Amino acid sequence: MNYVNKNELLKYIAIAGYDVGFGAKKHFASFDIIEKGPGWLGLASLLGAIYSLFVPALRSEHVTALFVIFRVASLYLGWYGPVKQKYEDAGKALTGAFHDLHVLYRTVKSLPAEADLAPYLERTKRIRDSVLEHSISRQVFLADWYAHYKFFWQTQIDWIHEARPFSFFRDKVPLSAYLFVLFLAIVATLAVAIPSVSMEGSPSSTSVQEGEQE
Repeated sequence: MNYVNKNELLKYIAIAGYDVGFGAKKHFASFDIIEKGPGWLGLASLLGAIYSLFVPALRSEHVTALFVIFRVASLYLGWYGPVKQKYEDAGKALTGAFHDLHVLYRTVKSLPAEADLAPYLERTKRIRDSVLEHSISRQVFLADWYAHYKFFWQTQIDWIHEARPFSFFRDKVPLSAYLFVLFLAIVATLAVAIPSVSMEGSPSSTSVQEGEQE
């Protein structure tokens, strides 16, 4: 790309800012989950155990299974414990690159239309390349959902939206959230349909129908 106009460069920087900024929040999300997740799960299990002494409904098999899931989740997060600092360090490095891109965006925006933009294009490419050296490809489960909250609701991203507009359903809601809702809908449908089919084909319902025919 030997030539790029100002608007194209601003959009390119904004897209880079989106990628880098969201990546930074995803690393911080992984760090937060690794750091705080076991404590949250342990507290929930402890409170559940205490309340089960007074609330008989909490002694059911389903609640017990939920506590087992909490324990397994704590073990899963424990595997990441030795490397959790790497996620925080990567998040800090990517946040620095995100701020650099923000400054670069404002700088390019203030330039006259006839300015030479090649140095700013190269600067953007160097920042994007440097990010690859710090990024960690393997993230913790649910870090993507948490990162959406951190990026879209806790971060000032007006400058990105200015050149690269965000839509709620396309950008602010994770794709996996749609798949999860679809999965729940399928499970709920099966949960309603299967008992109905079983009742229709059960011996009791058949005998009732025969009695009515007689």
